[in-house]
Amino acid sequence: MGVSRNRTVRDAILLLLGATCMHIASNFMGPFTDNFTGDIIVNTHFDQQHPIHEDTSSSESTLTTTTIHHTVPEIHYHDDDISTTPIPPSTPSPPLHVDLFHELPETTLEAHAPGWTMFRNVYMSNGTLYIVTPKPASSFPDIQFITSTGLAAENTPENIAARMPTAENLDFITPEAAKARWGPMKPEGTNRVWSVEGNTFLFNDPNQFLDHYYHFCAELLFGAWAFWSGAHNAMVEASNPFISSAPPVHRAIFAHTGAEGWRDRPGFNSYFLRAAFPSLTVEIQRDWEDRIASTSSTGKRARAWHFDKLLLADRSASFRGEVCGSTNQRTAGEAYHHMFKAGNLTKYWWEPIRRSVLRFGGVDDYVLDKGIREAASDVATLSKRQDVVITYVSRQGVRRHLIEEDHDDLVFALGELCALNDWELNVVQAERLTKEQQVSLVAKTTILIGVHGNGLTHLILMSPTPISTVIELFYPGGFAHDYEWTTRAMGMKHFAIQNDTYYTHPVNPWVNYPEGFQGTEIPVYAPTVVKIIEDRVAGRLPNSDFFAPIERLNT
Repeated sequence: MGVSRNRTVRDAILLLLGATCMHIASNFMGPFTDNFTGDIIVNTHFDQQHPIHEDTSSSESTLTTTTIHHTVPEIHYHDDDISTTPIPPSTPSPPLHVDLFHELPETTLEAHAPGWTMFRNVYMSNGTLYIVTPKPASSFPDIQFITSTGLAAENTPENIAARMPTAENLDFITPEAAKARWGPMKPEGTNRVWSVEGNTFLFNDPNQFLDHYYHFCAELLFGAWAFWSGAHNAMVEASNPFISSAPPVHRAIFAHTGAEGWRDRPGFNSYFLRAAFPSLTVEIQRDWEDRIASTSSTGKRARAWHFDKLLLADRSASFRGEVCGSTNQRTAGEAYHHMFKAGNLTKYWWEPIRRSVLRFGGVDDYVLDKGIREAASDVATLSKRQDVVITYVSRQGVRRHLIEEDHDDLVFALGELCALNDWELNVVQAERLTKEQQVSLVAKTTILIGVHGNGLTHLILMSPTPISTVIELFYPGGFAHDYEWTTRAMGMKHFAIQNDTYYTHPVNPWVNYPEGFQGTEIPVYAPTVVKIIEDRVAGRLPNSDFFAPIERLNT
């Protein structure tokens, strides 16, 4: 009897609630349905003090609405909480942005420079990227400037040939052929294409260079952000340089390396990537192979992945371009120069990335604003305010370093210079500092000095003030564009010193790695370094035109 009474009470409550539901539905559901076509307008916010407007596009409306297609909600009551649970439709619902189950949108190329290509609606099946288009392949850039086989680079004719792409890497297919390949197996079926929604960076670089702080952060990510923000004409305001109008990046795919392959030994690659892109999902070679394997079937069982928007970066393809291949050997150069010359990079294009990393490292806003605060200042005002901070990154504890006596002389000369002018001097070995200590130091640095090496990569976190400078020490006869080009792309001044002689853009030596370049007997004449600093701070060595023709000197 007790059980029977409980059921009776429960049933009565359910009947009462059901009647209430019917009453609500009769009064409200009618005006919110489109003739019962199944497109239900669900009220998500209602101001009781104002009448309901069916035209929700009107600025006078106080009703916020959401349209849900192909489902009729079933209303459940749980105490005071009301929720909607949609009944599963009989067929899968297509993605909201495009009906991939019934359509295969054509591929569009939104931006391109050698090694950097941004696609909309590009497809991948069995490891091949497909451009779906009715246009001839000749209407697109040659695929050698888009992609490669992804093999590690060696400077041999055989390896260069082996890295040239084929139709197995990138192919063109008409919409009709795509439909025949990935379309329904039955007339009433749906396409066998699944969307990888959002924005994707696909890095086709081999792991040969990915586990290096400079090549990963100051080349690959630097170039990717230049191209991404430039392709979207992203705006960054000086009043809020943390914010870029560029759309967010949802995932990065490293197609040719494992979990450790893109991480450097000191750990700065992952530190930088996570700080700059906190929401980024990372996929590695195994994940890419999973995607390949899931689409490896042929014939009527072929499948494909669809990428909403994809930026494809390829190191070998960049080296086939004029800027990277014959001018600076920096893959980021192709992305940066293309967007800069197009007028698509604002003055503060890099600031959102730089500031995200520095703020992650605990740097306060006053230091972060140094570059913007001093951008309009003249050099004399800067030096009087004691804003000159010199940081010498010593490599004396690792391979490739100065002659010990020359190192001591340099430290002594820099100490005298800073004491005379009341400037700040920091002599550090980066490997002995925490990441937070390193980024905090470089954030306030005005002049960064060091032997050619990874420690100079921190220049991408420097504030580009009117006197910001990088002084790179080389073995006599040696030179490389790594930090030289990147310094200038940051809007700062670079000096290459070979003992007692210096070079600066547009006059540079030829790229050269003589015997002794990697050694422990690199000489430097300290007075040359001091003279450069004095002249730079005094305004006698201003920034040069970034695009001035480069003159080469054989040394």
